Amino acid sequence: MKISRSPSLLCLFALLCANVALAENKPVTYDGRSLIINGKRELLFSGSIHYPRSVPEMWPDLIRKAKEGGLNVIQTYVFWNGHEPEKGKYYFEGRFDLVKFVKEIQNQGMYCTLRIGPFIQGEWHHGGFPFWLRDEPGMVFRTDNKPFKYYMRRFLKYIVDMMMEQKLFAPQGGPIILAQVENEYDMVLDAYKRAGLRYVKWAGDLAINSKADVPWIMCKQNRVRPSAPIINACNGRNCGDTFKGPNNPTKPVIWAEDWTAQFRAFGDPPSQRSAEDLAYGAARFFSKNGTLINYYMYHGGTHFGRTGAAFMLTRYYDEAPLDEYGLLKEPKWGHLRDLHHALKLSQKALLEGEYSNETLGVELEARVYQIPGEKICVAFLNNNNTKRDGTVTFRGQTYFLPRRSVSILPDCKTVVFNTQRVISQHNYRTYVEYEAFRKKNVWEMYTEEIPKFSESQIIGTSPMELFNLTKDETDYVWYTTTFNLEDDDLPMREDVHPVVQVGSEGHGLLGFANGEYIGEGHGSREEQEFAYSRPMKLHAGDNQLSFLNVVVGHPDGGAYLEHRKAGMRTAAVQGLNTGTMDLTVNRWGHQVGLFGEKQQIYTQDGLSKVQWRESEKNKQVTWYKRYFDAPHGDDPVSVNLTTMGKGMVWINGESIGRYWVDYLNPLGKPSQHMYHIPRTFLKKKDNLMVVLEEHGGDPEGIALEVVKRDNICTSASQLYHGDVEQFKLEGGVTQRFYDLKPISVLQCGPKKVIKSLAFADFGNPRGACGAFVSGNCTSPMTTRQAVEKACLGKNSCTLEVKPELYGADPRCPGTKATLAVQAKCSRRGKKAASSEDGNSQEAGD
Repeated sequence: MKISRSPSLLCLFALLCANVALAENKPVTYDGRSLIINGKRELLFSGSIHYPRSVPEMWPDLIRKAKEGGLNVIQTYVFWNGHEPEKGKYYFEGRFDLVKFVKEIQNQGMYCTLRIGPFIQGEWHHGGFPFWLRDEPGMVFRTDNKPFKYYMRRFLKYIVDMMMEQKLFAPQGGPIILAQVENEYDMVLDAYKRAGLRYVKWAGDLAINSKADVPWIMCKQNRVRPSAPIINACNGRNCGDTFKGPNNPTKPVIWAEDWTAQFRAFGDPPSQRSAEDLAYGAARFFSKNGTLINYYMYHGGTHFGRTGAAFMLTRYYDEAPLDEYGLLKEPKWGHLRDLHHALKLSQKALLEGEYSNETLGVELEARVYQIPGEKICVAFLNNNNTKRDGTVTFRGQTYFLPRRSVSILPDCKTVVFNTQRVISQHNYRTYVEYEAFRKKNVWEMYTEEIPKFSESQIIGTSPMELFNLTKDETDYVWYTTTFNLEDDDLPMREDVHPVVQVGSEGHGLLGFANGEYIGEGHGSREEQEFAYSRPMKLHAGDNQLSFLNVVVGHPDGGAYLEHRKAGMRTAAVQGLNTGTMDLTVNRWGHQVGLFGEKQQIYTQDGLSKVQWRESEKNKQVTWYKRYFDAPHGDDPVSVNLTTMGKGMVWINGESIGRYWVDYLNPLGKPSQHMYHIPRTFLKKKDNLMVVLEEHGGDPEGIALEVVKRDNICTSASQLYHGDVEQFKLEGGVTQRFYDLKPISVLQCGPKKVIKSLAFADFGNPRGACGAFVSGNCTSPMTTRQAVEKACLGKNSCTLEVKPELYGADPRCPGTKATLAVQAKCSRRGKKAASSEDGNSQEAGD
């Protein structure tokens, strides 16, 4: 038996239907049950994909994979500081080509939700606000403030007018069905008191009175006027249980952000959200009158350049259904796809049926939607106990419910999906080193000069605030001061040294005493302020202290964002014979930015503006450069920076973001050491890599690696329900079910086939993908032979889960009647364990 999952015909049919629907040009309306698009109701499955967090060349593939995952809506923020970096000067090119992105969504027959904000937060630099905004006279962000409201109105109107001109709103035949104003304002409203309430009303009126003829939402804002045509939506991990619903029964239930994982900052340990938990929350939501769910993020992407908020990792929501590289993260992607299929089978009952609830036991319940007088019915059987499995009787039939799970019965009889039972494929990510990068491992370096106080650009009576110095044009400011000591001031003992103490408002700094490096210090996302204390060598006469102050992104949220500060605030020298010397008001020189930045020595044209020399390791504030050829093929590319400290990398003049490898998390490992190089940044040969290293590292240890998810697994039990795609809805009225045998499916990526098996067994195998082991009920040889015969050399294969097919004993004590397989995919003609260009050294991620 073989069941094809090929989405080609389904995608084509959906594309034609969506394009026809959009062409009808009817307004988008709503009631308490759902949105109504072109006169029709439908369940909406949405995913956040942010256009500047990937490159335009990736957009079509990301959107296609989202659609194949069962989504019909793409949600994105609009990034004000990317579009208006200078007041009145707009930018909509490259990664910030908003129109191109929305049109790609339309081309693939999907809808779009546009979160204009313009405040977005989203772990994005300065919450999306351009820096020049805070310098406007009398400016206070996000409150009843005349200057702020003027610029907010101007930008929102600019975006709405642009979308109107391009005919991108749904009533014009475009894909945009929803828009959002503001974002999560409940989190700061109390700080602004009555002015905040006035601002909420004003922002809602601004949206309503715009030309965008689509519904508007506010998420995490429950104090919007109930009578206003603004839908208050939920954000969080469990809105199916925590959201009290819209503030007016005429508004639909919308989940604007269902967090697929947790954003991570430098210094954070790994974080996950399981596919089972994500599906459970989503199923609970739709069982409680939910109509639109948005997965935040569906693809997180990359913080290129300086776009990440304070301390944010360069990779963003890498644990989403599509990882940073745009590869399917299984089983999360597949399990959600199966959930969406089950819910679509139930759509008519959900959108037209009457709701009822039946208690089936302690923490056991049935939520039912049925059209009166008809057989159209869907049931959600819930086991809300987190520790115990359960068995329930519903309408005369007995059902097993794993702990903390929901079973979906589209005909109120047959289970087609259970949130806890994952039958979709698993995979894990590997990195294969590109050996040719090592063979031409020739680096050169240029070290920044420590500025002298006498050459300082800006002189202050004390250290000046960093954000106001940089104006968001750089992460760096040198702070320098000089002072004179007599012999009698210095400690008499050679083993005792004076200590410099600095109080900083964030985020980090490197210290130099008379040109000698004395160490670095930094805060964290939770505690950005920090104290710096280091011993140093001083001498009689003039001494100079220099501190390179560094920010790692601007804060992205909270009240009074325009008043945030950074940089060193106080300085003192302790351990002198004459006591503590306070240097805070000693006159300070400031140099904004680095010389290499200003000369753009990370570009081919800028290289000749400095003198490069043979590289050395462990040099602070040093630029390194080399050339390399791109790996063959089209697999994603990443650079391994394990041997470096902190800084930034450019490829052919394009920044791939900040790195910070020597900031270890509580597990003793860097939060991120692999950094994405989009293929579009690369040429076939002679690519320029420039690395700015702040703390000191070894560039010769840098490695270029190819990224793969070619290790695929399946684990399914004979006790499971069949694949949800085996179930069919006929005529939109009755369900016909066929071939309900449990199956396992293995599927390689395009142009690849299954080349070898790493594990195959039937019975009670244990472990997870990449770490399967046999149990006491086992038949590894027979199972391997059967799977090899069915799968080797094929792009995909379907395996029935039957003990007799694998020589297994169904009466073995402890058997779970489970088939577990791990396979390796590779291009035809290639060895399964090697890459096209490198060796087979792999590291799981």
